Amino acid sequence: MPHDDFKPGSVWLVGAGPGDPELLTRKAERLIATADVVFYDALVGPGVLDLIHAAAERINVGKRSGRHSKDQATIDALIVSAASAGKRVVRLKGGDPAIFGRTAEEVAACRAAGITVRICPGITAASAAAAAGGASLTLRGYARRLLFVTAHAKADAPLDMDWTSLAAADATLAIYMGRAAAPAIAHQLMAAGRSPETPVLVVVNASLPNERIVRGRLSSLAFLVVTISDRDPAVLLVGGAVEQVPQLALAQLRSTPGQHQMAEPR
Repeated sequence: MPHDDFKPGSVWLVGAGPGDPELLTRKAERLIATADVVFYDALVGPGVLDLIHAAAERINVGKRSGRHSKDQATIDALIVSAASAGKRVVRLKGGDPAIFGRTAEEVAACRAAGITVRICPGITAASAAAAAGGASLTLRGYARRLLFVTAHAKADAPLDMDWTSLAAADATLAIYMGRAAAPAIAHQLMAAGRSPETPVLVVVNASLPNERIVRGRLSSLAFLVVTISDRDPAVLLVGGAVEQVPQLALAQLRSTPGQHQMAEPR
């Protein structure tokens, strides 16, 4: 049955989630299956790509660790050209399109050409990483803020961040594209006052069959990532809320009448 929200000559920027096709929204699945052409990122899971209709055109416009198949201006032009030809266009992005997804450029290019463009959100990698580790991104009375940070910088350029704000003890940091910059991140956070004992959760290939979870402390972050390939996407989560069993949660359980006490992990 045709859907009025995906007319020929229009564009949807679709969040493909962290990779597991079962984590797609129902809307995303429908848009992918009914598209005439799909421009997809390198981080889109193979199970998600399998949902593309056999007759649809697939175009890889992925970017991985500085290796770009096409620059952003070319991607914008390809999307506009396909929609101008009357095709239903899906721009398929890993995670959520609005989080480090270059969405603004593509929306602007479509609107400048008079093309209808809309966004279908997806599960971002930080959420999938926390779920994989059985962790929380926030914790009442413990982690009041969640900060999304990208550690991607131009070649040979230093990470230009507000390290004082990022080092706040009440914040959970979700760091994308941070594997290569992990030593600098740890050094700068500790220099700005973040405790070396701050828990760290590193999740590689979140939600995929080859998912890998590494736990440690901020002081050892540089060593936690040394075995991670630059081809494997990794999310770094930093903060007390991502500890396997946060100490505050243990204390709250012990102080609540009628609750069973939990033993501390060894």
